[in-house]
Amino acid sequence: MTPRKKLVKMAPPDHSQALRHALQVGFLALNVWIGIQFYLFVRYYETGGRSTFAARPAGVEGWLPIASLMNLKVLLATGRVPGLHAAGMFLLIAFVAISWVFRKGFCAWLCPVGTVSEYLWRFGRRICGHNFRLPRALDIALRSLKYILLGLFSVRGGRDAGGCHRAFLEGPYGMVDDVKMLNFFRFLGLTGGIVMVILVVASALVQNFWCRYLCPYGALMGAVSAASPLRIRRDANLCIDCGKCARACPAMLPVDRLVSIPVGRMHRLPGMRRSVSRGGRAVPLHSATPQTRPGMGGSRRDCRAVSGHLRLRALDRSLELRSPQPRLFRADSARQRVPAPVANRTQKAEHRGRDGTAAAR
Repeated sequence: MTPRKKLVKMAPPDHSQALRHALQVGFLALNVWIGIQFYLFVRYYETGGRSTFAARPAGVEGWLPIASLMNLKVLLATGRVPGLHAAGMFLLIAFVAISWVFRKGFCAWLCPVGTVSEYLWRFGRRICGHNFRLPRALDIALRSLKYILLGLFSVRGGRDAGGCHRAFLEGPYGMVDDVKMLNFFRFLGLTGGIVMVILVVASALVQNFWCRYLCPYGALMGAVSAASPLRIRRDANLCIDCGKCARACPAMLPVDRLVSIPVGRMHRLPGMRRSVSRGGRAVPLHSATPQTRPGMGGSRRDCRAVSGHLRLRALDRSLELRSPQPRLFRADSARQRVPAPVANRTQKAEHRGRDGTAAAR
């Protein structure tokens, strides 16, 4: 007989998603304010002082990732803080540190482009009823694009840091590269407009299209987060094998088949908890029998040594669902599905059957 999991008291309500959305909206509003103030700053000098004056916001340098990467290379090579666009370099260092500690925390909690992308695919899901997933081969091929772009920018930002980089950053173009970036959106051409429309439509139809396939900044944060000491781990005692965590994961990770999630956004999903894991491979949870699952007796080494027959049966997401023993569930006050005592229900049914037979006689 399959051993029942112990009844576990549900954790208190989780408000992390509400906090995440509040930070996303707040950081997006901050960037909109920075953009407006920078536009007023540029217009003041374009009109010869006849428009409203606004000081140049230092936060606009956060939108210059290539210049920030070049400044960081200059800092590491010479030990001197660059005199131009230094704020962007320190913002890059802060975002890299956040990604190392909290993995994809910057992309999921702070990035304004990621926020817009998230609301676009939510809007597309509401209109179309669902988001589209690309075929696996095409998905893997497109995911390499952002790493290729990151490699090109890194090579461009990694040569001759002490010489030509400083000359470029402190030259005529480097002094107004933030204005060039603003003018790109102010005077958007036909080609740029078509590309923007394609990106908006693709982001509405495919979940996190820009972040998943094209964003080199996200590729950098993902590479840094791979060395993070934190991991997302599933609590097998709370897992009910419903698969909702895998369907809700914005990074499309197979959360329901892993004990340790190697890469992913720091989202608080049902049946999951954050913990620290140093080293070790991710173990397929559904490849293990109930006796060898972590938290139910046995060890992770036993999980990795499960036979191929059980791995084939694991395709149904749970061995219990294919077991001949019926699985009955009851819902408690916290809406947690837990196994009901099958033996007691069977005894009650038999007792009612005997009573009914005696009354008929």
